[in-house]
Amino acid sequence: MRIAIVKESSASEPRVAASADTVRRYLGLGAEVFVASGAGLASGIGDGEYEGAGAKVVADNAAAVAGADIVLGVRRPAAAALAGANRGALVIAIADPHGQEAALGEIAGTGVSLFAMELMPRITRAQVMDVLSSQANLAGYRAVVDAAAEFGRAFPMMMTAAGTVPAARVFVMGAGVAGLQAIATARRLGAVVSATDVRPASKEQVESLGAKFIAVEDEEFKQAETAGGYAKAMSAEYQAKQAALTASHIAKQDIVITTALIPGRAAPKLVSADMVASMKPGSVLIDLAVERGGNVEGAVAGDVVTTANGVKIVGHLNVPGRLAATASQLYAKNLYAFVETLVDKGTKSLAVKWDDELVKATLLTRDGAVVHPSFAPAAVTAA
Repeated sequence: MRIAIVKESSASEPRVAASADTVRRYLGLGAEVFVASGAGLASGIGDGEYEGAGAKVVADNAAAVAGADIVLGVRRPAAAALAGANRGALVIAIADPHGQEAALGEIAGTGVSLFAMELMPRITRAQVMDVLSSQANLAGYRAVVDAAAEFGRAFPMMMTAAGTVPAARVFVMGAGVAGLQAIATARRLGAVVSATDVRPASKEQVESLGAKFIAVEDEEFKQAETAGGYAKAMSAEYQAKQAALTASHIAKQDIVITTALIPGRAAPKLVSADMVASMKPGSVLIDLAVERGGNVEGAVAGDVVTTANGVKIVGHLNVPGRLAATASQLYAKNLYAFVETLVDKGTKSLAVKWDDELVKATLLTRDGAVVHPSFAPAAVTAA
């Protein structure tokens, strides 16, 4: 059983799919591990560290993938990059399949089985494989660190001989994994924190972290969560009511962090240009949804915009990648936990249970076709 660890093709992706620790674990499963040279450098893992763990470091991705039974990456590889992998090889990555029908079709044509780690179901036995949570947790933390770096004042209240410094006011919009970590981090830094979310269960979570909960708690709010634990898209009427409530609140805030995303959809606009204009000069908005269009009007992906009234709108891309070493460590463990379920430990060979709920939820392509019901062509889905 041969496992390939590829180097990410994009310079904007510093993470890597394996750590030295997970390499050792793959060897324990009976695998040979081939790592493309330089794959881990941006995450602080040198070729020597992989070799010390027992991996074979090869010249490039093509050499790593040649003859591979499993290909592990962070982002979905291009179909051309999978040339040389065994037919039926398992390719496991964050596949970003929404709106990518052509790319999925090309990968299907290579004969590999592509798995999307972000589609892992949110059930108890899959918690250790939940890449969305592991990476969002870091994004929430980093959002507060980035806000502190852009904010020209201290976070905690300070009583000094020269006078009292008031605590910064931080408002977190969206109390999922990223939002809750942002709340906790801002509280640790001494800020006065408030938060909002459309999911009823989030109120208790927000308040348990010492933040104030802000929301329109009507009947629609009480049903605003999917069975999978995600926020539902809210009606225009609810959004208008919520916007009215938050508009006056935002005007009093020093820092606003937005985290609202719905899988497969453009990010909802939560902060209008008028709301931004109401904020004090020197205030900071961190938009964690900028890669999906952004929650903040005026946010620019990959840039920091300063408005006419002196408010900074921060739109960093790949925020977990800004903590590449830690993000890679957690992502590598997510991957290993999933791969372990695909291997027969007795025979030390691949033994994929195609009817397993984890496999069915994450499998995008198999035997030359796109097979996931949410992304397969209509004729295949009907069959």
